[in-house]
Amino acid sequence: MPRVVHFEFNVDDPERAVAFWREVFGWTLDKWQGPADYWLASTGEGLGIDGALQRPPEFTGGQNTVVTVGVESVDETAAKVEAAGGTVVVPKMAIPQVGWLIYCRDTEGTVFGALQPDESATAGEGA
Repeated sequence: MPRVVHFEFNVDDPERAVAFWREVFGWTLDKWQGPADYWLASTGEGLGIDGALQRPPEFTGGQNTVVTVGVESVDETAAKVEAAGGTVVVPKMAIPQVGWLIYCRDTEGTVFGALQPDESATAGEGA
């Protein structure tokens, strides 16, 4: 069964937010070498998930938290989302050495990601 595997907090001031989460919970936050102002958050060992902090992408429509669900196939997930009345708001893209990612909106307006693990995924590939 697909489960939440990642979170993204959309923040206006990433450096201020990084300082907050480090101070309050002791998380390790490191700037990723990918998109600008994307900070990977390691939340510790054991129960829980890791995530990231970033400036809000336009497609989130002001939503402050986006969760990503691990799936076997983003193509099949996109088809299921659309059949159930949702929409794909960011089409399939490669996250190099991680996998394939899409962002969708459910019938209530909530944006979420779907990630298909695939370490062979490379930039420039897609739909």
